[in-house]
Amino acid sequence: MIGDNLNHEHTEWLRSLGIRFIEVSNGNGSGTFRDALNLSIKENLESDFVYLLEDDFLHKEDSNGLLIEALNEYDSYITLYDHPDKYLNKDKGGNPFIEDGGEVTRVIKTDTMHWKITNSTVMSFAARVSRLKHDMELLEKYSSNRITDSFGLFTELSRTKGIAVLSSIPGYSTHCEKAWLSPFTNWEEIND
Repeated sequence: MIGDNLNHEHTEWLRSLGIRFIEVSNGNGSGTFRDALNLSIKENLESDFVYLLEDDFLHKEDSNGLLIEALNEYDSYITLYDHPDKYLNKDKGGNPFIEDGGEVTRVIKTDTMHWKITNSTVMSFAARVSRLKHDMELLEKYSSNRITDSFGLFTELSRTKGIAVLSSIPGYSTHCEKAWLSPFTNWEEIND
């Protein structure tokens, strides 16, 4: 786990959990993402799966198994977040590719879950280390400013390399900002 500029109380709480904890002082999400990315590549085998996860996400039970299930079948970026921007028309401030309340996509399945190919996700995703290494130039390009550009990253990966993002449907994780909760789940109930 990487923590960026955490206060003393939070740091001590994490240490009390016995979690390996690395402190950094980037002061921005992009720098911390690059630290996590580089550490993931440095400390894992190419065949290993890694989950790069922002600090403001909540997951349903069994989400770990679903990530592994998808990663075993597809050399893609996998997210458990069914982002509500995929259902908000571009003319209402939503995703630029959305019309009539949805995106044009394909739905596929693994043994226990449906997945849609989606045009983008946020910077919380799983992938093989080999996939991260292969796409390192773009991962660095879109995390070079203070704020990551996940939309730019994933749309360029799709356009130039044919690399998909797979999103579980329904979502098995959510961003904790109320306006961007994955649909069809009572996340407050899960948070309890």
